[in-house]
Amino acid sequence: MTGVLVLVATPIGNLSDMSSRAIETLESSDLVACEDTRRTGILLQNCGITGKRMLRVDAHTEDKASVEIINCLSEGLTVSMVTDAGMPSISDPGERLVKKVIESGHRVTVVPGPTAPISALVVSGFSTQRWCMEGFLPRKGASRVKRLKEIAEEERTVVLFESPRRLATTLKDLFQECGDARQVVVVRELTKIHEEIFRGSLEESLKWAEKSIKGEIVIVLEAGTSTSEVDVERLETVLREILAGGVSTKDAAEEASRRLNVSRRRAYSTALDLRDE
Repeated sequence: MTGVLVLVATPIGNLSDMSSRAIETLESSDLVACEDTRRTGILLQNCGITGKRMLRVDAHTEDKASVEIINCLSEGLTVSMVTDAGMPSISDPGERLVKKVIESGHRVTVVPGPTAPISALVVSGFSTQRWCMEGFLPRKGASRVKRLKEIAEEERTVVLFESPRRLATTLKDLFQECGDARQVVVVRELTKIHEEIFRGSLEESLKWAEKSIKGEIVIVLEAGTSTSEVDVERLETVLREILAGGVSTKDAAEEASRRLNVSRRRAYSTALDLRDE
């Protein structure tokens, strides 16, 4: 006999978004693996499900819990996996569990539903043809700097998660790296009573973020312009014009980045070459 692991999406805010299939799946499961047993217990109760066996699976327990879950699957049981909100494995526990279950030879399936990245992407108004999910940025150090530079060069729409207390810092870092040419949408408390959506430039977002902000945050950054769309001659012409005003190389690069919608890194490198001349 072989059991099945079912990844079940749960509401990101509005409990009415819980699908009938998701409720039926949780009701029929032998075990519900969840990020927080207390929060999931409340969700199950709201769905009219009682007496269900639950197992905590979070960032600290995922590897250990995977062993118990695979044992259950080997007995032919059905295990559902949920997180506090949205789709398991998307910047939430589940990724390592799924890999281990697949490697053990058991089946994995999904009950689709609410997910914050897709929901924020489609309301942003930016291109949905090509996009990437960055999740949470590293909090500091070289890894954060590297990721920010990669985002500045990204030619796809970028979706990021951030906490309210670090939102202002992240928007400032994005502005410094990408310039003001890129538009941004910041979605707060999506699907909830106090849902709020900011739309504007990265520079405008800095003022908006000065207020007290609470709740779940998703940042959607407009795709950057392909570096091939602005040729070297055009960039050099604009930089020479700006540098003639006596500004610093750094300031000239930032201004050229805003005007031409090229990365600050490319503009700065070109400005240094012109200074050397």
